[in-house]
Amino acid sequence: MISGLRTRLVLAFLLVAAVGCGTTAALTYREARNAILEQAQDTAVSSFRDQIQELHVNLPPNHEQMQGMVRGLARQGKPRNWWVYVEYGSVRLSSGTNPTSTVITPELRRQARGTPHGSFQRVVKNGEPYLTMVMPVVFKTAQTGTGGQTQRPTGLTFYAVMRLTDEQANVDAMVVAARDGALPALAIALVPALLAARSVLRPVRDLRQAARSLGRGRLDTRIPVKGGGELSELARTFNESTAALERSVDELQRAEARARRFASDVSHELRTPLAGMLAVTELLDEDAAGLDPDTAAAVRLISSETGKLAVLVEDLMEISRFDARAAELNTDEVDVAETIRRTLQSRHWTDPARIVLDLPDGIRARLDPRRFDVVVANLVGNALRHGRPPVTVALRAETRPPAPRTAEEAADGTPDAPGGGSTRWLVTEVADRGPGIPADVLPHVFDRFYKADQARTRSEGSGLGLAITLENVRLHGGTVRAANGPGGGAVFVVEIPLTTSEVTA
Repeated sequence: MISGLRTRLVLAFLLVAAVGCGTTAALTYREARNAILEQAQDTAVSSFRDQIQELHVNLPPNHEQMQGMVRGLARQGKPRNWWVYVEYGSVRLSSGTNPTSTVITPELRRQARGTPHGSFQRVVKNGEPYLTMVMPVVFKTAQTGTGGQTQRPTGLTFYAVMRLTDEQANVDAMVVAARDGALPALAIALVPALLAARSVLRPVRDLRQAARSLGRGRLDTRIPVKGGGELSELARTFNESTAALERSVDELQRAEARARRFASDVSHELRTPLAGMLAVTELLDEDAAGLDPDTAAAVRLISSETGKLAVLVEDLMEISRFDARAAELNTDEVDVAETIRRTLQSRHWTDPARIVLDLPDGIRARLDPRRFDVVVANLVGNALRHGRPPVTVALRAETRPPAPRTAEEAADGTPDAPGGGSTRWLVTEVADRGPGIPADVLPHVFDRFYKADQARTRSEGSGLGLAITLENVRLHGGTVRAANGPGGGAVFVVEIPLTTSEVTA
């Protein structure tokens, strides 16, 4: 299949030019051929008829008289010499060596008997063209009472055969000239075809570049509108669409910025009073044992809810830092297995019946310890809260080939990975033995405040833990994905790219 708009346009233009040249050449050839052949044919037929009418024949003619007539007619051939044949009853004579001709067809003989004015026919024999003519000799007698004349056949019939090789050579020369003229014409037609394709493809190329630029986020991209017609209308429509899109995105960005600023400001303003409330609730918790049961229950409820509110405020502030792109990595070379153990110990998740560890020693990497601690804590806490123990925490380092470049990277000229070498990955996996994650929930587990059960308006967490986990992993240049294990239960896999020097086993 022919691909590419330029190729199709050029081929279509050349096809039209070829059809035009071929049609013109065919019509010219037909008319010129007919003119050349008819001119020779008319001259020969007229000359042959005149010569036959001027003959003085004594009937019945003898052999010598008939031989003299055919030789005399042959010498007077126009526009060139011809062979003359005569038939009278069973007598056959000619101006040549053969008394009869194989060029004369039975159809022409039948026409000789039915047409007193004679007839002619063009014949091709062994690849050579001939003009064959027949003219019967008739008596003219006066018709009584009308003053006209009647023609009565005498039985004497003359045939003439003339080659049309010269005329055919002229026709063949015309064919060669038409062919030789068509090839340069097509070559010349290629120039306007390329110019036309260029004028059509330039707006298309501009549109492609503009769409690519728009896909990169440059919403101020516009296409210059030139001239009129469909392509200029397309450019104008594209510009109007991008202008409307730019206005919409600006409004959404301003609204989003206001929402982020609002969440950040509210979280910041709540942080100070919450710190005081937490201090008070801690004191109340210490004295709750000495209070009556109803008051103690109320104090513990206030303390629990205040703690949840404090966690929510901290998570909101963390999310606002990610949204404002103010979050930074403070990396350090750490023993990854030891870092995970400290995370679990600080939260008292050390019961072997609830936590199963698969942490090989010796894997060191440069990470942000605080953010990696949040990632592990959120995933393990989520598994304990929504799944069933034991929760398995596994660690490993993997070597993988580099991912192939995308079409966009290839078009942008993005180079391949340096040296084309493999990439080392730090993989952390957290799996539980619970019922797993429903298929309709999997695409949304990292969404903010997403709840699988919409009727459940409250939960133990803030609803931002997995979203914060995703942002922290992205900050490390990695990915996190959720799935269901083959034996049941939810599985969360964190993959962070590392260089060879960053991982030792």
